[in-house]
Amino acid sequence: MEEKKLELKLPVFVLEDAVLLPGAVARLDTDANGAALARTVAASEEKRVVVALSTESELGVHPIATLARVEGVSRDGGVIVTALGRVRVLEFEEGEPLPSVRAEEVPVATAQGTEVEALALEARRIARDILALLPAIPAQVAQALDAVKDPGALADLLSHHVPAEASDKQKVLEALDPVERLKLVVALLVRRREVLKAAHDIEGAVQEKVSKAEREHILRKKLEAIQNELGEGPASDGDELGKKIASLRLPEDVRTQVDKELARLKKLPEQSPERSVSRSWLQWIADLPWGVFTEDNLEVENARNVLDADHHGLEKVKKRVLQFLAVRRLRGDLKGPILCLVGAPGVGKTSLGQSIARAMGRKFARVSLGGVRDEAEIRGHRRTYVGALPGRIVQALKRVGTANPVLMLDEIDKLGAGYQGDPSAALLEVLDPEQNRTFADHYLEVPFDLSKVLFIATANTLETIPPALRDRMEVLEIPSYTSEEKAAIARAHLLPKQLEAHGLSGAKVELTDEALNRIIAAHTREAGVRGLEKRLADVCRTLAVEKASGTLVEPRRVEFEEIEPILGPDRFQPEVREDAGVPGVAAGLAWTPVGGEVLYVEALRMPGKGQLILSGQLGDVMKESARAALSYVQANAVQLGVGEKPLDGWDVHVHVPAGATPKDGPSAGVTLFTALVSLLSGVPVRTDTAMTGEATLRGRVLPVGGIKEKVLAAHRLGLKRVVIPQACAAELREIPQHVRDELEIVLVKRMDEVLTAALDRPAPELRVAA
Repeated sequence: MEEKKLELKLPVFVLEDAVLLPGAVARLDTDANGAALARTVAASEEKRVVVALSTESELGVHPIATLARVEGVSRDGGVIVTALGRVRVLEFEEGEPLPSVRAEEVPVATAQGTEVEALALEARRIARDILALLPAIPAQVAQALDAVKDPGALADLLSHHVPAEASDKQKVLEALDPVERLKLVVALLVRRREVLKAAHDIEGAVQEKVSKAEREHILRKKLEAIQNELGEGPASDGDELGKKIASLRLPEDVRTQVDKELARLKKLPEQSPERSVSRSWLQWIADLPWGVFTEDNLEVENARNVLDADHHGLEKVKKRVLQFLAVRRLRGDLKGPILCLVGAPGVGKTSLGQSIARAMGRKFARVSLGGVRDEAEIRGHRRTYVGALPGRIVQALKRVGTANPVLMLDEIDKLGAGYQGDPSAALLEVLDPEQNRTFADHYLEVPFDLSKVLFIATANTLETIPPALRDRMEVLEIPSYTSEEKAAIARAHLLPKQLEAHGLSGAKVELTDEALNRIIAAHTREAGVRGLEKRLADVCRTLAVEKASGTLVEPRRVEFEEIEPILGPDRFQPEVREDAGVPGVAAGLAWTPVGGEVLYVEALRMPGKGQLILSGQLGDVMKESARAALSYVQANAVQLGVGEKPLDGWDVHVHVPAGATPKDGPSAGVTLFTALVSLLSGVPVRTDTAMTGEATLRGRVLPVGGIKEKVLAAHRLGLKRVVIPQACAAELREIPQHVRDELEIVLVKRMDEVLTAALDRPAPELRVAA
């Protein structure tokens, strides 16, 4: 007959993250009500309570809990209990001051056999391993392990003492079979032993590393003392830097600050992170060219020969450099000018800076500013930042090793601005002759004299340069090259350079004039000569193949007919001159970044409502010029001989080929006006004449830019007459003399003068009222 289990109804202490195992003595934290109840229970005869782990189940606690005896209550309210055994919770009831449970005791199971003994031995062995890794544990704990003979009690004791999750200990509590319980405890012990071993190994490695560093430090100090005693010790970093800095020609205020930093460096310990910062700063001070100058070659004739040998044309820039050298020679001291070379890509701005340095006998440094968005790139970073460096100006001076180089600020028009600051604002001090003698880099924090530096900035356009920065520079515009200038540059510089680069420097190779002109006109379209150099490189590679294969026969002449097999079909078609003499068609002159062009303006009249139709991708300024020209024609229709109401019942369509190319600017005003008068009067425009200029509503002709490029474009197309504003007469001096001799250049102030010069035959009553 099965023994009837005794049911109990006892107060319960519900724990959130702990499990009490049989045989253990523990302290339970509870509130004041729980402590008062515990005192009452301790004074009673029953003295027993249930300790259970909470759960989210319907019962509220885990079904297997611990039966415990209350031993007493500590001064701070903690309840001291001794775990007696296991109980099975049948019902959980909320109550005050503590909930209670209805439970029944779980009888203690026994187990015997070799498996149980083996598990017990393994558990004791692992426990001793753990105790060996914890030297602070007293020896009595190991003795207590041997005193416990019952395998189930041993498992409970070890599980209580080993650190583990509450869920893992609850599994041990719920394992009623001693064998199963020992297996769970052995697994917990193995896991804990591995964690302690790993921690012990890490601690040992760290301790060994620290001990090694300490030993090395002590030995190094002893070695240093022995070497100093024998007089064989090496000089310290501070001593070496001190000797190097002592030889520099530093200003007095800089010398004072450097001496303070040197004294501070000697006091800093070797391991201090500030030592490397201080030493780096002193090293930069020592590496800069304080008072180190190269001697200028002030021979004007020598400079002229060097500049002429390196560059064709560019007379404005050469003249300015020669003026600087002449004044410097006469006066003995002169602040370096700040030049800004503005021109299209490939016209030789950067190489011109190198030639200027060579002509003056100075060193050359280049600072690329394209895409720079951080103000610290110019002024440097504060040395408190990790990885701080001086700005690009100071770095360039360190590279060249002299305080008066030619310093090129390349692509100054492509500076950007970001959240780090505006680098163009930082350049204001660098490029101001009154301020740059005391330029203070953020990293150095001491003034450095930049007044002897010859700054040369380069840009493709002035529009993106801030006005304050532009005002500090002397702007020299470099115009685009003419076809004749490109041919001369190719023969004198580009072709010899490419022949040498392709292993043909000793070969007798030349291009005929016709072949070179075809390359320039049909395979390049640019203001400079960069594309021309690439095409000449293509020709040289073809000749290199001939030489390598043994088929090159010297002297070798590259003829006109060979250009197409070498470079392929012509990439650019020549401009076509309009010879039809149709009313409403006028030749205008336009400026582009790659030189001047001739644009034909076409006007057509058709039945309509008096509207003006514009096409050809015209910009706003050009559209306004067309409307202004039409308004002027309508207002002066009788004087122009085009009828009193020329647009009654008619629409006028104005088109400017090529339609895929955007066009804008005021210089087409006189061309649009002439085309409209020609259309409405029926008088064609002379086919040998082109024109440029801005027209006003009162019939005045205003000046425009790019006169040289525009006149050269007309000459290249074979036109004989060019009409330009009277105010642009001074710019004609830049045009080569042979071009001026072959063209008839008509200077005009008013629109009636334009019509007189441009129309094929006089129109009736051509005089325009003022």
